[in-house]
Amino acid sequence: MADLYPSLAQTAVVATAFKLLLFPAYKSTDFEVHRNWLAITHSLPVKEWYYEKTSEWTLDYPPFFAAFEWLLSQAASYADPMMLVVQNLNYDSWQTVYFQRATVILSELVLVFALDRFVKSVPLASKHLAHISSLSILLSPGLLIIDHIHFQYNGFLYGILVLSIVLARKQSTLLYSGILFAILLCFKHIYLYLSLAYFVYLLRAYCLDPRSIFRPRVGNIIKLGVSVVGIFIAAFGPFAYWNQLLQLKDRLFPFSRGLCHAYWAPNIWAMYSFTDRVLIPLAPRLGLNVNHDALSSVTRGLVGDTSFAVLPEVTKEQTFALTFILQLLPLIKLWFRPDWDTFVGALTLCGYASFLFGWHVHEKAVLLIIIPFSLIAIKDRRYFGAFKPLAVAGHVSLFPLLFTAAEFPIKTVYTILWLVLFLFVFDHVAPASTRPRVFLLDRFSFFYITVAIPLIVYCSLVHQLIFGFGKYEFLPLMFMSSYSALGVVGSWVGFMVVYFTA
Repeated sequence: MADLYPSLAQTAVVATAFKLLLFPAYKSTDFEVHRNWLAITHSLPVKEWYYEKTSEWTLDYPPFFAAFEWLLSQAASYADPMMLVVQNLNYDSWQTVYFQRATVILSELVLVFALDRFVKSVPLASKHLAHISSLSILLSPGLLIIDHIHFQYNGFLYGILVLSIVLARKQSTLLYSGILFAILLCFKHIYLYLSLAYFVYLLRAYCLDPRSIFRPRVGNIIKLGVSVVGIFIAAFGPFAYWNQLLQLKDRLFPFSRGLCHAYWAPNIWAMYSFTDRVLIPLAPRLGLNVNHDALSSVTRGLVGDTSFAVLPEVTKEQTFALTFILQLLPLIKLWFRPDWDTFVGALTLCGYASFLFGWHVHEKAVLLIIIPFSLIAIKDRRYFGAFKPLAVAGHVSLFPLLFTAAEFPIKTVYTILWLVLFLFVFDHVAPASTRPRVFLLDRFSFFYITVAIPLIVYCSLVHQLIFGFGKYEFLPLMFMSSYSALGVVGSWVGFMVVYFTA
């Protein structure tokens, strides 16, 4: 049966050819962000990198990613030296566009390598399932939309994550898994969302004797501790020497931003915002007070301090507490059952908790759930049942990132084709579960997916035909975010049931 599917190499070649055609496509402000970082790291000494602010898009990734930008800038100087001038804001010559787009494709080879290692790491009987899962990740609409149109380097970073997860499968490579994850944290700090799962798994499976938690493996603790500390010293040591750690903290963790990001990531707070909006016209009848100063904030969901007109305000401390508690639940099971499948499940649920309940979550962070989950999505039909609404909601929620007319057919047709193809294949190859399936979750998945296409058509076309361009722009965004949030929450509840009953 595996012969029916193309190899990872063949798929990567075809996908690259398609991505080359997207070079002239829409590019977001993130394109200018990374061009500016190329200029900063190339033109200035290291000690000035995190102070430079000619552009509003200041360097706010950890030092290893800054070093990655410096490395790219050495090649960029041959493509177009003008892109490396800090004062050349919004510079986008065709050489610059082609160079930056090409670096995304080349760096994504790390993901191809990691997926190949994943397929080779599984038992022979499951290789065809792992191969199908790998193809679904490599062809992900999320990576296509975010990296190759909107513009970022997520394929490269998720390649490091997947390789780290693969190395966590065997006792002999657990140390390398921890080292690779520490390196990943020094590339992009959003992966802190997953760090507790790594901490518990490595502590239980590598640092403590499997027969007794009271028998520490001192040698392993020293090797892991020295390795991780050494990586962080290499990344942050120079900035500590220059007394710049507080400056790095302010750049990496801008907590002054509001609860909701501009596009309303599909999480609990999107549903909370939607409920608040619905309550505004009902408030006088229900005897509820309305904060009229908050009406514009609730309507637009812009970056900044988010205020609610009817419902109570949400604080950073409340979101942190909710996230920590809901991450702790799957980690308890991981502590008592430190095997690879449980680890990937806990990793996925940590991603869910951070995405659903975190502060100022970006919609792009949904890949923190989708990609780890994809590795086990067709372990059996119960896992697949929980994955389906996430696959739809997570990818549909990214549509507002591409709001220009030219990209509408690309994002919709490609995503629908991906969903039809892989959900169909997953449905046919996922083995039956030894445990009973959840009837309500199956029905929820069916009805949820049925609503997806008419909602996309309304938000993308019908709304503008009815109201015209520029009127009630918040409505499609609110509908899309709330619908997607319902799918992510439903998937999370379903997977919690699967995880704790597996």
